Amino acid sequence: MNVAEDSAATARAWLASLLANDGTALTATPAPADVAPALAVVAAEAMACDRSLLVVTVDDQALADISNAVDLDLRPLCLVLPDAHYAMGIALRATLSLLKSRLARACDDTDGPAWAAQRRRMNEAAALWQECLAWSNRGLDAEAWPPGLPRLFPVRVLPLALARRIEATADWVVIVDTGRQPEDVRTPWPGALRTLLLGGAGPAGGLPAPADAASRLRAELEVLTQELSELELELATAQAEIADFTRRYHALIGARMAMLDELRAELAAQHAAADPEDLDATHAAESAQARAERSRRESERFTSPETNDPRPFVASADLKKLYRKLAQKIHPDRARDENDRAWRTQLMSEANRAYRNGDESALREVLALWQEGVHREQAVDAIDLAAQVDRLKRRIGDIAGELNRLFGSKLYELFTAANIARRTGRDLLQEMSDRLDADVAAIRAQLTG
Repeated sequence: MNVAEDSAATARAWLASLLANDGTALTATPAPADVAPALAVVAAEAMACDRSLLVVTVDDQALADISNAVDLDLRPLCLVLPDAHYAMGIALRATLSLLKSRLARACDDTDGPAWAAQRRRMNEAAALWQECLAWSNRGLDAEAWPPGLPRLFPVRVLPLALARRIEATADWVVIVDTGRQPEDVRTPWPGALRTLLLGGAGPAGGLPAPADAASRLRAELEVLTQELSELELELATAQAEIADFTRRYHALIGARMAMLDELRAELAAQHAAADPEDLDATHAAESAQARAERSRRESERFTSPETNDPRPFVASADLKKLYRKLAQKIHPDRARDENDRAWRTQLMSEANRAYRNGDESALREVLALWQEGVHREQAVDAIDLAAQVDRLKRRIGDIAGELNRLFGSKLYELFTAANIARRTGRDLLQEMSDRLDADVAAIRAQLTG
């Protein structure tokens, strides 16, 4: 069997233990060295059958790998938090922004039973959700998150110390790397229906040895880089979708609006010419003409050769994964110096262009350029690592702000409404276009009547 088949077989065995109805609350089982792919399958199955899942790791080291393994469409439903206090708040705000964005977009990647259950969960906890968003927007590192926040997410991946501190629980609890966990973890998790211990029945260890500052920062950096790459992907996708929608909007609606305004201006001019003494009619004609000019310029701007790209934006799962992988590797905020930043910025710009064009081969070329240019990493001390963490924090905040501004626009409201209508078999823009055609025909009838 290949790696994917091995992971699927492992996940099936774990799920059999979690789903068993034999009265046993605790099961121990061996686990492969890399548990992330099988855990991702278990997480997807838990969400599909509306079970909450808590994955308990030894420390922050495994969080990025587990997060990376989760299906991209389901990642916003997973709360992956490091124990490190400074990184915890940043990661949590990033996850809230990701979830908010995915709910606002209402696109195909929010189909399925897991998202249906999430919408129901959000409706039931609407007050908590608004409280969490307000907490996130304040951005105060010293402010504790609202009580109950973890229950907004059906899957929670937490290191043991944090899971115990916040008294996290779920229907299913999976304890990772039992051999390195303290002895008292080998009991049914409080409040869980089933507890699964991964790592066999070997001698349990004690608490992990405290890491030095640089090691802790590296772990934080990996978690935050993962969160940032998810948000960069979300922003790039949202921007590409709205650009695609904007082109279709102006092709169907903008040109018709310009025509309608032009005909209205012509009709107003006729009324003014019929009675030159009527100042109100004259002013109305002048206003109608000015509005027609604005509509014409706007329509021409979106029908120019530079913006009239007929290719719709389509991002496959493989394209999204590749873009996320690149964002993790080449992001400018992980640069060591200005030359490194300039190179990363250029590569990131090329990656964004390729992603918007749905060009997987161009993305692979960017990855090849990165791999060709990579040289032996220099030692990075705690001060440099802390500076990188600060830059990632700022960029996460910037993306959240960009998404909020995008979602607050009138065009995005229409985009969301069109997506919702499409789920019921309606084409909202075509319906608007048909109504405009009827209005155009009616005014033309007045002009020739």
